[in-house]
Amino acid sequence: MLKFTLRQLEYALAIAEHGSLAKAAQHLGIAQPSLSASLQKLEEQLGLQLFIRHHAQGVTPSPQGLRLLNEARNLIDHGLDFERASTDASDVVEGDLTIGSFHTIAPAYAPKLIAGFQRAHPKSRLKLEEGAQEHLIDGLRSGRYDQVLLYKLDMPGDLKITELAALEPYVLLNAGHALSRKRKISLHDLALEPFILLDVLPSRTYFTRLFVLQGITPEISFASPSLELVRGLVGQGLGFSLLVTRPFGDHTYDGEKLAIRPISEDVEKGVIALATLHSLRQTRLISTFEEFCVSFFRKIHSGKK
Repeated sequence: MLKFTLRQLEYALAIAEHGSLAKAAQHLGIAQPSLSASLQKLEEQLGLQLFIRHHAQGVTPSPQGLRLLNEARNLIDHGLDFERASTDASDVVEGDLTIGSFHTIAPAYAPKLIAGFQRAHPKSRLKLEEGAQEHLIDGLRSGRYDQVLLYKLDMPGDLKITELAALEPYVLLNAGHALSRKRKISLHDLALEPFILLDVLPSRTYFTRLFVLQGITPEISFASPSLELVRGLVGQGLGFSLLVTRPFGDHTYDGEKLAIRPISEDVEKGVIALATLHSLRQTRLISTFEEFCVSFFRKIHSGKK
């Protein structure tokens, strides 16, 4: 027999989301003393402290609380799935899904992906946040994100990975660069050229590794975590770059023409993937979004609109 109710778990998740019993009570439309009593009873039933109280500064989940709240979110999602299945035999997919996306993937793919999914499933509500790879993985583990879009590089073992697209890295040059006259460019041709590095993990490791595997130490002249700044510096003739993500149009923000050339060597591809935790139970909404992502990227990279 369960010692607690799904309602108690919903209340605990609301407290975690709002960081305050007062704000959570206002959001839920219940009295704060009732919410406080529910939390106290839940903690007694579970035999652990879910939250650390900070005088006049709200609450934060304890380390044990973080793990339990992650599981609680899974239980609530499955409860909602069960409720929908018992009342609706149709193919309606609904609910809230929070997606994290790597900085360079988000602007290139996420708007069209999310718009397409919500057109197909209008009762779904998707939230999108951008971040660096380590931030996205931490967000999965803390329950901040349900699924994340990232590059499949140096993945930890607790993630379930679905590959979506394998992209060839390319050389980015100012259109007037002498090497732009070549159809393909060898990394050895770039060994003494100033390299403008996209300086964010795992991109930094990936692009420098392409050179190292060819026995080359690149001459890094500029480094930036911003894709558009890297493109802008290349556009001004300050060096070349290696990239995977390719924005629509080969001009910089300030109007300089860029040249895109494939690498002549056989190099490691950049694999875009959808990741979630192995321990996260797959709800109908999560599995439907995964299937949609696979189809979406297959259509894009097979030349279909």
